[in-house]
Amino acid sequence: DEAVCVCELTPALRLTQPTVSYHLKKLVEAGLLQREQRGVWAYFTLDRDAVARAAGILELEGATV
Repeated sequence: DEAVCVCELTPALRLTQPTVSYHLKKLVEAGLLQREQRGVWAYFTLDRDAVARAAGILELEGATV
């Protein structure tokens, strides 16, 4: 539930900050993450409603008719 700084994700993912920021930006654009600027760093939180909707769509696509 707490926001996570991009600076915390880069070492965990073993990727550069620009690479992580690029992919996080795409997730924000898709509506799955929310972004908050705090000084020079961006913090991200999961949009739980959007993820739940996406999960529902994926379950429908995997259903047999």
